[in-house]
Amino acid sequence: MNIFRISPPEAQAQPQDRLTREAQSWLVLLTSGRATVADANALREWCAQSPEHAQAFEQAKVLWHQLRPAAEQMQAPRHFGRRAFLGGAIAASAAFFLIRGTVPGGFSGLGADYITEVGEQRRLDLAGDVSLELNTQTRLNHRQGADGSQGLELLSGEVEVLTQADTPLKVQAGGGWLSASRARFNVRNINQSVCVTCLDGALQLETLGRSVRLETGQQVTYDTRQIGTPQSVDTTAVIAWRQQILVFNDATLASVIDEINRYRPGMLLLLNSELGKRKVQARFSLDQLAGVALLIRDAYGVKCTELPGGVVVLS
Repeated sequence: MNIFRISPPEAQAQPQDRLTREAQSWLVLLTSGRATVADANALREWCAQSPEHAQAFEQAKVLWHQLRPAAEQMQAPRHFGRRAFLGGAIAASAAFFLIRGTVPGGFSGLGADYITEVGEQRRLDLAGDVSLELNTQTRLNHRQGADGSQGLELLSGEVEVLTQADTPLKVQAGGGWLSASRARFNVRNINQSVCVTCLDGALQLETLGRSVRLETGQQVTYDTRQIGTPQSVDTTAVIAWRQQILVFNDATLASVIDEINRYRPGMLLLLNSELGKRKVQARFSLDQLAGVALLIRDAYGVKCTELPGGVVVLS
């Protein structure tokens, strides 16, 4: 009995077809306006699974560029018929046009009392001698107790808080509670990791059953599982964003790109994981970020591929 069996062409093509479909789906998500840093990390891991995965994504990008002139003529959702989604590239353009108007920066439609979009910074003066400076992509809730006490909940993003009241202001960020009166501090809640820096005065942090006091110039980070040890830091670097500056000291290139993505429309996506581990000393003005992909290209010799919605793939 012949134990060898030749699969039909359709069966032989299935693994590659699956990779092609997955690559096109990644392209759709990436250009949709809803991709997050976590999505970018997941795509990097997907491409790193094998040379075939990486090649499938490269082919999806090439296909997009081949069909891009036709895709760019589509200016409204009503132009998309059932046969318009060709080869994944047109689908990417469709997702971009459909979502761009409803989810700018990924935060529209996500509930919060105060919201800043990509690149937006905003000042708020609240009752009770409390002033807030909201950084880009921030969502914040304001709570006021029956006794007139103030409360804040930082859902995501970054805020500098100045309270000049004698009554303690309470701020919830992640699984922690901050309490301070007559103090200035910076709170950052990104990807479920919280970083608190005391800029002036003192504040108390309660989280994971522990109580930590921070004095001027001290910083601590925590998440749902652990809390770090308070450290003395350069507070001018922490709040450089207030002067429209980003400062990176001995940071990995991957983390630098993740932070830049918070300030610019679209996304920079670095697919070279080894390059992402390189340490960086850098200082960027926010008005430089439009050309930052070219700076990275020139500094590290990476290949840049531009996609719709401000997406640039670095490989």
